[in-house]
Amino acid sequence: MLYKIKSWCVYCFSSEVLTAIENIIQDIIKSLARNEVPAFTIDNRSSWENIMFEDSVGLQMIPQCTTRKIKSDSPKSVKKFALILKILSMIYKLVQSNTYATKRDIYYTDSQLFGNQAAVDNIIDDISCMLKVPRRSLHVLSTSKGLIAGNLRFVEEDGTRVQCTCNATATAVPSNIQGIRNLITDAKFLLIVEKDATFQRLLDDNFCSRMSPCIMVTGKGIPDLNTRLLVKKLWDTFHIPVFTLVDADPHGIEIMCIYKYGSMSMSFEAHSLTVPTIRWLGLLPSDIKRLNIPKGSLIPLTKHDQVKLDSILRRPYITYQPFWRKEMEMMADSKMKAEIQALTFLSSDYLSRVYLPNKLRFGGWI
Repeated sequence: MLYKIKSWCVYCFSSEVLTAIENIIQDIIKSLARNEVPAFTIDNRSSWENIMFEDSVGLQMIPQCTTRKIKSDSPKSVKKFALILKILSMIYKLVQSNTYATKRDIYYTDSQLFGNQAAVDNIIDDISCMLKVPRRSLHVLSTSKGLIAGNLRFVEEDGTRVQCTCNATATAVPSNIQGIRNLITDAKFLLIVEKDATFQRLLDDNFCSRMSPCIMVTGKGIPDLNTRLLVKKLWDTFHIPVFTLVDADPHGIEIMCIYKYGSMSMSFEAHSLTVPTIRWLGLLPSDIKRLNIPKGSLIPLTKHDQVKLDSILRRPYITYQPFWRKEMEMMADSKMKAEIQALTFLSSDYLSRVYLPNKLRFGGWI
């Protein structure tokens, strides 16, 4: 019975996507019939003027945002118009046949025409925004780069049973998060780790076993869509505390903000990507001072760092995070940043043996 209900829901959503694409093509045909220039109208996802902040959701697009036209007669946009049309055709066939393709698959159907993978990625996001549907509903998957470890079991869409472990070999984040089911865990918390090197070091130090039961995830830097979807699904399913471990630098803070509040470019899909309850566990700029990390272990902020830090401090959600603001202002005043590896000055396993256990036990997060 559940399978039939699920299938019916998927069918309804697929039908909605097909209808939306058909409507767009009909508009193009009508424009041609009226001797008008066909164009795609797409919400402008690159302007903060189109973004509003809601504490329970994060960054999302305003209802009546500014748009841009991708015209078929403009030398600047005619190629993009053609590429959108081509990819729309491919998506229509995928949804209609209930099959999936990766963004990489789409790129290699005509790599010379597309030019580069980034062009395909950007167009797929534009189409998702234009159709007002989540990207996964387009039946286009992205190859996951994230990893997961710890106390978690689940079943993938094809029936594969996955058992994550605490040992040195982590599990790759699945490519179809929507399809995973039967998630089971006894974890008391989820730790998001910014960098793969730190994630691997924690596994090597048996941190996961020592602090068991827990779950660890890394997006290996700026997280891909699947890693963000997984973190959101884990939160929605288990409602356990979610912490981030990032470098005490503007880049690390930016990554934490993406998990917590979302990004401007994907703000149209904020409801399915953000976890506003995420807490900043470390590395805090105040920790550097408290632990007497020597200046030789710190790195001066570059001009790019300072611009990034100023940009984050001006974002709407910082008003709701006075303790975050205080930490960032401390970083700005010191003009210094620190990687998590700076803790090795205290001891090689200080991060896994002392720093994280103490923070988690005594509430050292903001």
